[in-house]
Amino acid sequence: MEMVPSEENQLVPKEIENAAEEPRVLCIVQDTTSAKTVNERLTLNLPASTTLPKLFEDVAHKAGYVNGTFDLAWRKTGDMGSLDPSSEMSLTEFGFEPGKRNFLQLTDKDGEQPQIASDESGTAGSSGLDDSSQERFIGPLPRDCTVGCSSDYSSPSYSYSSILNKSDTGYVGLVNQAMTCYLNSLLQTLFMTPEFRNALYNWEFEESEEDPVTSIPYQLQRLFLLLQTSKKRAIETTDVTRSFGWDSSEAWQQHDVQELCRVMFDALEQKWKQTEQQFSPLTADLINQLYQGKLKDYVRCLECGYESWRIDTYLDIPLVIRPFGASQAYGSVEEALQAFVQPETLDGANQYFCERCKKKCDARKGLRFLHFPYLLTLQLKRFDFDYTTMHRIKLNDRMSFPEELDMSPFIDVEDEKSPQTESCTDSGAENEGSCHSDQMSNDFSADDGVDEGICLDSASSTERVLKPKSSLTFELFSVMVHSGSAAGGHYYACIKSFSDGQWYSFNDQHVSKITQEDIRKTYGGSSGSRGYYSSAFASSTNAYMLIYRLKDPSRNAKYLDCDDFPEHIKHLVQREKESEEQEKRQREIERNTCKIKLFCMHPVKMMAMMENKLEVHKDKTLREATEMAYKLMELDGVVPLDCCRLVKYDEFHEYLERSYEGEEDTPMGLLLGGVKSSYMFDLLLETRRPEQVFQPYKPGEVMVKVHVVDLKTDTVAPPVSIRAYLNQSITEFKQLIAQATELSAETMRVVLERCYNDLRLLYVPNKTLKAEGFFRSNKVFVESSESPDHQVTFTDSLLWKLLDRHGNTIRLFVSLPVQSPGTNRTICQKVGGDPEECSEGSKGNRNSVETILEESTEKLKNLSLQPQQGTSDSQKSSDTSDFEQIESPSPSQEPDSSSVSAVVAVDTRELEIRVASGGGAYSDPETQFPGEERSDSEVNNDRSTSSVDSDILSSSHSSDTLCNADSGPIQLANGLDSHSITSSRRSKANEGKKETWDTAEEDSGTDSEYDENGKSKAESYYLYFRAEPYAQEDGSGEGGQKCVLVHVDKRITLSAFKQNLEPFVGVTSTQFKVFRVYANNQEFESVRLNETLSSFSDDNKITIRLGRALKKGEYRVKVYQLLVNDAEPCKFLVDTVFAKGMTVKQSKEELMPQLKDQCKLDLNIDKFRLRKKTWKNPGTVFLDYHVYEEDINISSNWEVFLEVLDGPEKMKSMSQLAVLTRRWTPAQMKLEPFQEVVLESSSVEELKEKLSEISGVPLENLEFAKGRGTFPCDISVLEIHQDLDWNPKVSTLNVWPLYICDDGAVVFYRDSTEEPMEQSEDERNELMKKESSRLLKTGHRVSYSPRKEKALKIYLDGGPVKDPGQD
Repeated sequence: MEMVPSEENQLVPKEIENAAEEPRVLCIVQDTTSAKTVNERLTLNLPASTTLPKLFEDVAHKAGYVNGTFDLAWRKTGDMGSLDPSSEMSLTEFGFEPGKRNFLQLTDKDGEQPQIASDESGTAGSSGLDDSSQERFIGPLPRDCTVGCSSDYSSPSYSYSSILNKSDTGYVGLVNQAMTCYLNSLLQTLFMTPEFRNALYNWEFEESEEDPVTSIPYQLQRLFLLLQTSKKRAIETTDVTRSFGWDSSEAWQQHDVQELCRVMFDALEQKWKQTEQQFSPLTADLINQLYQGKLKDYVRCLECGYESWRIDTYLDIPLVIRPFGASQAYGSVEEALQAFVQPETLDGANQYFCERCKKKCDARKGLRFLHFPYLLTLQLKRFDFDYTTMHRIKLNDRMSFPEELDMSPFIDVEDEKSPQTESCTDSGAENEGSCHSDQMSNDFSADDGVDEGICLDSASSTERVLKPKSSLTFELFSVMVHSGSAAGGHYYACIKSFSDGQWYSFNDQHVSKITQEDIRKTYGGSSGSRGYYSSAFASSTNAYMLIYRLKDPSRNAKYLDCDDFPEHIKHLVQREKESEEQEKRQREIERNTCKIKLFCMHPVKMMAMMENKLEVHKDKTLREATEMAYKLMELDGVVPLDCCRLVKYDEFHEYLERSYEGEEDTPMGLLLGGVKSSYMFDLLLETRRPEQVFQPYKPGEVMVKVHVVDLKTDTVAPPVSIRAYLNQSITEFKQLIAQATELSAETMRVVLERCYNDLRLLYVPNKTLKAEGFFRSNKVFVESSESPDHQVTFTDSLLWKLLDRHGNTIRLFVSLPVQSPGTNRTICQKVGGDPEECSEGSKGNRNSVETILEESTEKLKNLSLQPQQGTSDSQKSSDTSDFEQIESPSPSQEPDSSSVSAVVAVDTRELEIRVASGGGAYSDPETQFPGEERSDSEVNNDRSTSSVDSDILSSSHSSDTLCNADSGPIQLANGLDSHSITSSRRSKANEGKKETWDTAEEDSGTDSEYDENGKSKAESYYLYFRAEPYAQEDGSGEGGQKCVLVHVDKRITLSAFKQNLEPFVGVTSTQFKVFRVYANNQEFESVRLNETLSSFSDDNKITIRLGRALKKGEYRVKVYQLLVNDAEPCKFLVDTVFAKGMTVKQSKEELMPQLKDQCKLDLNIDKFRLRKKTWKNPGTVFLDYHVYEEDINISSNWEVFLEVLDGPEKMKSMSQLAVLTRRWTPAQMKLEPFQEVVLESSSVEELKEKLSEISGVPLENLEFAKGRGTFPCDISVLEIHQDLDWNPKVSTLNVWPLYICDDGAVVFYRDSTEEPMEQSEDERNELMKKESSRLLKTGHRVSYSPRKEKALKIYLDGGPVKDPGQD
C-alpha cells in the first residue's frame, strides 16, 4: 500500500488521503411518516462517491428504521423525484451537488409506515426493549398528538417515541370519530377478552337472513378480525356505529362507558335471539354466561328471625366512592364491597312489618352475593350530584384496587347451597321490594315476581354448586380510565394481554406498553395515603370501570390463532385482505395523482373564466391530460380538441408562464415537477379558432395587457395581450406594441400602471422593462396621435386626466323611490335665459300639489349659483366635454313646441338633458307629493342603520367603465325619457392641478353640504358623473321601481353625489336619504356628507329613500320605552332627530306628537323622562334643562330610553343618584317588583334608610346586594339567597365591589331574619322547572339547569324512527 505524508507529517494510506480530499454532500432528510417527526430534520454529511444503497443504509441507521421499509424522495429545484435503492449510482452521478444542501423526504413505502429497528425482533409478546430503560406514557394524548412523558426512549444510534407502532406492540388502535373514545375503550376490552372474542368468531353470519350493514354481531366480528390481522396502525369504527343505527351526529355525543356496555350487551342478546341460527349453549346465552351474577335482597326480623328475600341478577357491581353526606371516601375496592353488603337496620319510623309477628318490628335489610360471574365488572361511581350547588360533579378521590381480588369473603355459601330455604312461603309475599335502585344495574334481570334460582345455564345441578372459597380469585385485566370532569372528558383503556401478561394502553389509535406503576396512577387522588383531602385538587385521571376474570385453568381460554379460525372466518379474512389490498392500490393511485387547478376562458359560457380541478396520474402524458381537461371543461362540440392546449398559468397575476411545444408525450409528473399537495402555479386550457395559430410562450417572458386610449372619444379600449422580455428597451417595446395595435411608434406614449392609481410615463428610450418595474403581468395604456397634448406635462395632460378618471371611476346601481315627487314636474331653465320662461304644466293640477311643487322648485332655485362669467373653457376644449358626445341646446336654439329642454345649473354643474318629444312632463296630475318615508327602524325594529365609516373595500375597474351603453329610453323618476344625463365639474382656480381632498369635520353625525359663504364644498373637484337608465335583470325593478346605472368618480363626496342625483329623484338632496345595500340585503344609511365614495366598489347597490336628510348638527335617534317590571323591559318606539344645542325639554316636545301618531301614546311632558341607554341597561337620567352636546354627549345613531313616570319627576340635580331596587322575600321564594329610590349622595347608610322606609324592614336587619349582568339582572330564586354578595362591607356605593356611579343600577335587598321557605323535593323540582322556563324566556342563563344529554340508544332496526312532532 502506497503511503503519503499527511498534514501532521504522518504516513497514512493514499486511499484515506484521497477520501479526505473528496468533496462532501450535505443531505438534509425530513421524516414525513408521522406528525411527531415531520418537524424533525436528519443531517448526513456523506462523501460524494456514496452510492444510493449506502445512502438508504445510513438514513435507516440515523432514523432508527429497518432498511427497505421506507422510501426517499429527492427535492431538486422545487421538484421531487424518488430515489432507487437498488441503483449503484453515486450521489454526484445522480445529481447531488457537493458543498450545497440537498433536501430529501423520508416517506411511507407502499402505504405502510417504516418499521422501527430494535435489538431483537419483537412481537406482541417481546418488543426487545428493556422495560426499565424507557419513559412510558399513560393517559390522554395532548392535542398535538405528542406524548406527555418527560422524554422519549433514547438509544445511542437513534431515538423514537414510547408510543410504539403496530409492528412492535402487535396491536391495532381504533380511530376516534370525534367523541367516541368511550366506545373505543369498550371495544378494545371486549377484543382482549378471549372468551368473548372466540365466541364471536364461532358465530356465523347468514347474509340471507339479515343485512350485513345493520348486523351488530357481524360488524363486531369484522372489526375484531381487522384488529387481529390488519397491518394498519388504526382502523375505523364507522361500520360498527352504522350497525348501531347511528348517524354522524352521534360521533359528537359523549356517553358513559358503563351505560354503553349494558346497552350494547342488550342489543347483542336481542340480535342473537332474532336470528334463526342454532347456537351452541355458550353462544346463545353468551352475555349471561360470561357477565351475569346473582345476589339476594333480604329483610330479616330481629325479633323472630323470619327472613323474606328475593333473587336478582346483575351484570356489574356499582361501588360507591364516597358515602352520601360523608367527607371521607372509601380507600379500596374491598372496603367499598364490604360497604355494599353491609346491612342496614330498619327501626323507628322505618320499622318493617313482619308477616310472622304480625306487627312492625326492627329488622335488618341487606344484600348477599349468591353467584359471581366469570367476568366480574366493577363500576366505580365517580359521577354524583351535588344538591348544594345543583351540579353534577366528579369524585376524584383515591380508590385502590388489587391485581388479584379474592371475592370469597363476600359470598353467602349457605344461601348458595340452599337457595329455596324460605322462598316457597315468603318470596311471593315480599317480592315487591327490589335491590337498591340507585346502586344496582337491573336492566337484564328477569321478571321481578319470579324466583329463577341461581344459574340460567343448562348445566347440571352439581355443576351449579359454587366452588370452594379458595377458587373465588379474580384476575384484573382491564381498567377503563376517565380523564376530565362531569361535564366531559376522555376515556381510554389499560388492558393486560393474557398471552404474555404485558399491560398496554389503548388510547384511541395509539397503543403503547405500560407498567404496574402506570396502573397505580389510575387509583385517583393526590397521594397514596388514606385520610381526608379535597377531591377538587386531586388528579382528574382515574379508573372508572374494572373488569376481572376468574382464575380457573379449566375455563380460562386463549386467543384463537389464524390457523384455528373457523372456515367462515377464514373466508372473511380473505375478503378483508382483498378489500385492504384494493384500498392500498387506490391509495397508491391517489399518491401518484397530480391535483392542480385548471382554468379555461370558455368561448360560449358568457366568456367567463371557468375554474375546476384537474386530477391526472403522474404517468399520463400531456396529450392525455389535455383530453381530460377538454372533457372536464365541457368543450366537446364547442371547440375541436386540436384547437386546445394546456399552458402553465399564474392565476393570481393572470400570467401565462410558458407553453409546452413538442412535449405532448412527456409525463405530467415531469412537467409539473412531481406529485405535490399544492402547486405554486396553475394550468390554463387555451383555445383558438381553426384558422389561428397558437403563440409560443417561453419562460422568462412577461405578459402585458395593452389598453389603447382615444383622446378624441375619451375612451379606453379593452386590453390586447402581448408578450415581451424584461431586457427589452422601451423603444423595442413600442415597436412590439405598434405591431399588435397598428399604431405609430414615433408618436406613441406608453403609460405603465404599476399598482392601483400609480401611473408612470415611459419616456426613456433605452431603459429596459425590468428597470421600469415590469413584472410577470403588467397593464399599460398607449396613445398615439398628433395632438398637442404631447407637449403638456404628463400630470397636466388630457391623457393623465382620462386615465386618472378611468382608474377612479366605479359603477353603482341606484334604486330610486317607487313614487317620486319629481314625476309630477320638470325643472325648466334655458341656458343663459330667464328661469321664469318655462313651459306650463297641466291646468288640472290641484292647488295643494302646485303649492308643494312650487316650494320644491324654489328650493332648487335657491341652491343655484350665479350665472357663469364669460365663456367657459369647457365649451372650447375636449377635456371638459363631460366625456360624452351629447348635443346641448345652445342659446340660439328655440325649443320645439312639443318638447321641453331643461338644464339646471346647480353648484357649477351643467346638466345636459335631452328630453323626448311630447308634452308628457306631468304624467299624472292626480299624484300628490308623498310624505316622508318611514325609516328602516320603523319598519323593522331589529334593523339598525349606521353610517358606513370604515368599510374600505377593494375596487376593480373594467375597461368599459366609461363606455357608452346603448340603453333604450326608460322613464326616470323625474318623468324624463333620457338616454343619459352627464355631469362634470371643474374649478377655475384649480384648473390643471391635482384635486384636493375634503378634510373631515368633527364627528357630529353629519356634515354640511355648504361652507359658511353658502358655496358648495364640492365645487373645487374635477369629478366625473354619468348616469343612464337601467332595467334590472331579476325583475325586481317592476311595479314602478326605477333604477339608474351610475358611473362616478369615487373621490366625489356624498354631498356632491346626492346633488348629481337630484334630477333623477326629483327633489333636492336634503329631501332624500342614501342607503348602501350589502350582500345580505341589509341597508345602512350613509350620512357623512363630506366623506367620499372611496369605500364603494364596482357594482355596489344603493337605495334612495324619500325623507329629510340630516343637516349639520343633527343626529338620528332611536327611542325605546323602558318598562322595568315587564317581561320585555325594552320596547322600540320611534326614530326621531335631535339637534345640537336643543334642550331635553325641547326634544320631548318634538317627540310628543310623533309618539301620539305612531305609538298611540298621549303623554304629558311632565309625566315622562329621557335617559341614557347602553345596550339594554338604563343609565343617566336627562333633566329638562340639559343641552345636547353641552351637557349630554350625542353621536350618530344614538339610542335613548323613554320612561313613563307614575308621579312628578324626583330627579332635580345631577348630584342625585337614581337606583332601581327589588326586594327578595325568602319566606315566599319571590322577588317583588322594581321600585326606584333617589339618593342625594352615594352613602350606603342613606340607601339602607330609603330601603327600610319603603319596605318596613328594620334597618339593622336589612341586607342588600348589587345585581349582576344586564338589566333586569334576572336571577333564579333558587340561587339568589346564596349566590349574591350580600351586605358588602363598604360605606359608599362608588367603590369596589359595588361601583354604583351612575343612575340605573339594580340593587336587591332582603330581611336577614327571614328564613327560606321549606320545600319538599317535589316542590323544589317544580319550582326549578318554573324558574328554568322563566329565565330561558328572558334569555338569561340558568346555571343550575342540568346539561342536556342525548340518550344512548342502539337501534336494532337500522336507525331511529323520526317523530314528526318532535322538536
